[in-house]
Amino acid sequence: MKTLRQYLPGDDVIQLVIRLGLLAFLIYWTFVLIRPFVPILAWSIVLTVALYPVFNLLSRLLGGRPRLAAVILTFINLGIVIGPATWLGLSALDGVKQFAGNLAAGNLVAPSPPESVNNWPLIGPSLYEFWNQASSNIRAALREVAPYLKPLAGVLLAFAGNAGVGMLKFLLAVALAGFLFPYGSQLAEAGKSFLYRIVPEQSEHFLELAGATIRAVSQGVIGVAIIQALLAGIGFKLGDIPSAGLLAIAVMILSIVQVGAAIVLVPAIIWIWMDKDFTTALLLTVFLGFVGIIDNILKPLVMRRGLTTPTLVIFVGVIGGTLAHGIIGLFIGPIILSLTWELTVAWIRRDRAGTASLPS
Repeated sequence: MKTLRQYLPGDDVIQLVIRLGLLAFLIYWTFVLIRPFVPILAWSIVLTVALYPVFNLLSRLLGGRPRLAAVILTFINLGIVIGPATWLGLSALDGVKQFAGNLAAGNLVAPSPPESVNNWPLIGPSLYEFWNQASSNIRAALREVAPYLKPLAGVLLAFAGNAGVGMLKFLLAVALAGFLFPYGSQLAEAGKSFLYRIVPEQSEHFLELAGATIRAVSQGVIGVAIIQALLAGIGFKLGDIPSAGLLAIAVMILSIVQVGAAIVLVPAIIWIWMDKDFTTALLLTVFLGFVGIIDNILKPLVMRRGLTTPTLVIFVGVIGGTLAHGIIGLFIGPIILSLTWELTVAWIRRDRAGTASLPS
């Protein structure tokens, strides 16, 4: 096998090495410069792909005015982010700060049962006694482990402190998506050209798969989870449940990782029945019960293809995205990891099919 020096003179080899080194340095420097904007760019692309059918429909309704449709859709998205999403986020931040403060002070305790439980017929006295004993034991156990949990308080407070930066990134991503909407077809062609250089035979199929995956996860998983969390937060607020925003965020995370919101909703409903009158408790129970099943209603409506990404992949995407990029990574992480998973699986299946078709 001939070496590079046998093909090129010595001076040419030195020049080639210098050029490659300079190119590598420029690529690295470019990455360092754009790295803070990568989550913003990724989220804006996700929003563009996910909402492009809505943009197309709105553009046709406006008589073929894509720029006006982009402006209207951008203002709607900004209203959602600035309005209910900000309300939910601020409420959750208060809960995080309070929880972190209790951790730092070593005052984390389990709640005692309300006195009203003792007046319940039949099971009231025994339930009250059992709950009171369990609360005492848990309180003692929490006091023992509190010193080991104190470092977690710093992490939670840092996360809460970065929430403002995360909200700014959301706003910038929504605004950037507004600029990308009118150029959706050109961006799709650019993506197809890029994929053609990697997988020439499957570039169009991979592009369609990427778009379908982004829409399935962003609309059917992330979007439904946000709606469910917002409605749950309203119910928690109406029920005067402590840390309502934090519980709503827990509902959103559980919905994203496909675990279900019942883990949070059922204890909340029990709390409401202990704290509210019969009529109020019944109405809030019906409302929160509807919130608990709304994902089963909305997902079939917004997801044209079934989600084949394993739950573990989405879960890792949520955790890894949050650790890497803060609050915006909570949404970007599962989408990017699901996209990588689907494209990798499709690539492996294509290679296996190609190998199987070869003559023996």
